[in-house]
Amino acid sequence: MKHLLAAALLPMTAFGHYLNDPILPPQQPWQGASEQLQLPASNPHATPGERSGLTQSPDYRETVAWLDDLIGRSSKLSKVSLGTSPQGREIWMVVAAGDGAATPEELKANGHPTLLVQAGIHAGEIDGKEAGMMLLRDMALGEKSALLDGVNLLFVPIFNVDGHERRGPYNRVNQRGPEVMGWRTTATNLNLNRDYAKADAPEMQAMISALNRWDPLLYIDVHVTDGIDYQYDVTYGYNLAVGHSPATHQWLENSYRPSVDLTLSRAGHTPGPLVFAMDNTNMAKGLSLWNPSPRYSNGYGDVRHLPTILIENHSLKPFRQRVLGTYVMLEHTLTLLADKGEGLRQAVAQDRARRPDPVILTWESERQPRGWDFKGIGYTAEISEVSGAQVIRWNGQPKLYPNLPVTGRTRPGIHRARPAAYYIPPQWQQVVERLQLHGIHMSQLSEPVTQALSSYRLQHQFAEKDYEGRQRVSVTATEHFGRHTLPKGTWRVSTDQPLGALAIQLLEPEAPDSLLQWGLFNPIFTRTEYIEDYAIEPMAQKMLDSDPALKKVFAKKLAEDPSFANNPQARLRWLYENSSYYDAKYRQYPVLRKMNP
Repeated sequence: MKHLLAAALLPMTAFGHYLNDPILPPQQPWQGASEQLQLPASNPHATPGERSGLTQSPDYRETVAWLDDLIGRSSKLSKVSLGTSPQGREIWMVVAAGDGAATPEELKANGHPTLLVQAGIHAGEIDGKEAGMMLLRDMALGEKSALLDGVNLLFVPIFNVDGHERRGPYNRVNQRGPEVMGWRTTATNLNLNRDYAKADAPEMQAMISALNRWDPLLYIDVHVTDGIDYQYDVTYGYNLAVGHSPATHQWLENSYRPSVDLTLSRAGHTPGPLVFAMDNTNMAKGLSLWNPSPRYSNGYGDVRHLPTILIENHSLKPFRQRVLGTYVMLEHTLTLLADKGEGLRQAVAQDRARRPDPVILTWESERQPRGWDFKGIGYTAEISEVSGAQVIRWNGQPKLYPNLPVTGRTRPGIHRARPAAYYIPPQWQQVVERLQLHGIHMSQLSEPVTQALSSYRLQHQFAEKDYEGRQRVSVTATEHFGRHTLPKGTWRVSTDQPLGALAIQLLEPEAPDSLLQWGLFNPIFTRTEYIEDYAIEPMAQKMLDSDPALKKVFAKKLAEDPSFANNPQARLRWLYENSSYYDAKYRQYPVLRKMNP
């Protein structure tokens, strides 16, 4: 048996050697002014990546050891642990400040805007780690120390530390370098960039706690993209104008993007907006404008009014080119924050003061008013001899696709009147803990209270398979109004707070990243009491004999719904559901809403 297994594995190992550049589209030559940022391998201050010519990336141990050595050489740098991964690794964050500030209180005291840069949330996409290490070195030991005179930097070199150590040469077949890279998901196979709202992973819980404690003004999440071939090497995006933080969007769109794009271009890079093709096999169908929900970093930033930029470097560009482009973008971001950070502070304050009513829970797709000129790559479509399907062959030649149509989820869908507060029964402890983790302010009732409140009765549909370790559920909610007695210990969540928009998106059941849709309320969809046929038959007859209105509704349903009329169990179940014995809490959302007067 062992010999058979070994024989089966040998071809995979052999074929694995072909999974490199020859199977990828042609590579475009590149040169740029940012090449001057890279130190030669012989320089004693070179990073481990630079010592390989930016073809390799060090493992966790070597990364931490190099950073520790750098921190020991500079009074401007310190290091803190955000938490521990499931496999026991520390998630380190480097604190860089011109005055040596090393705590949240000290950063606040120096009054400078703070940038948090996060690398390796998907540990195979590790450009941000290399760029950040180079930039820290140049600020601590080189000629760029003045960058920290007016701004603070928090740098997480490896967020997904366990995935980073699941290293191998075949982890991302469509990505050009580094030669050995980490894995997309955590040791428990969770995708951290799907975990912001539900916050299941210990790594994510550590990061959200850090966001609350260190309170950065700007958050950058560095990735490497998948998908189509194009000319851009650095693409990036943030919340849309229709989202929860419109003032932030205006600052990013009008003050940030023009300056960053110009700087990247002068350094020899080709910046572009974060876009995806509607159809990877047909560019004529246009582009997709992404409006992320709170499960993603930039969607979460939108709803908690934390300006968040998602960098997606192009996977088909060489690792060295991507790292240098990231360096340029991070360096210029520090310069911009030092110069124009007050404008961003004011935008964030405006967004945190917003109290929109109604609140939008979902967005629907619509054609955008303007098309985009897209710097793409030429291609041909062929029928594959292997699969029999149509495949795209990118030819490596730059091609402009003028005025491509753009479609995005920007038309309001489901919306609800904004409540003044939510009330959560004390037994839903996991829900309460998640809200507290996010930094949402809450209080508890010290004695029972009876109030006029609204409640939701839900129709539900479980997903066919689990997703990110959760059994998701979609719902349609019907609102009812009445008087409810709230027991002592009930939690009250006011929406009149800076994180009120986040509370709404987590507690409104129809919101796509609500805690209900992530499965934290799934027990309410379980029936636990039943009635036997020998009891329901005589009870049903008495109900119909004593309630003419019910009898009329029953007769109407029999006449209009043949499938119901011909299903004895359905008829009895309907009568049971309309009896006093039916479980009133089945599919009743336990969170109640206090409406504004």
